[in-house]
Amino acid sequence: MRNALFLLGAVALAAAFTSGCAGPEQKLGRGISNSAEIIRGGEWRRSVEQTAVFDSPEAGRTVGFVSGFNRTMARTGVGLYEIVTFPFPPYHPIFTSYLSPHPAFPDNYRPGLPDDPLYDTHTYVGIQGGDIAPLIPGSRFQVIDN
Repeated sequence: MRNALFLLGAVALAAAFTSGCAGPEQKLGRGISNSAEIIRGGEWRRSVEQTAVFDSPEAGRTVGFVSGFNRTMARTGVGLYEIVTFPFPPYHPIFTSYLSPHPAFPDNYRPGLPDDPLYDTHTYVGIQGGDIAPLIPGSRFQVIDN
């Protein structure tokens, strides 16, 4: 009986922290997105690209690489922090003087919605597409590009 009351109290406390507010949901979603940055590598690619364009191609391969690594680790750390602290305020994005609150992409690639039945109506006539290798950094080839 004592264990059931403890479990019920823990569930009620968790429900009180997370229900009725969009803040915890947004913070958790932002944290999951940011913590996946180490796999996605968008900050890394953007730093290499921007350094190569504005400084020099040689600097892009060296300085941009190191800068991108630092920004990727910072975004991953912020994401893990937001996952752990999502039930507690503040719910606004943190560390925005260094990182944007939204995921970074290189300027030469902006992803769109994938071509699948969830988003497109042309699939009902038998046409399907999407990214060939979306998990591989630098893969920009799509079967059907709108």
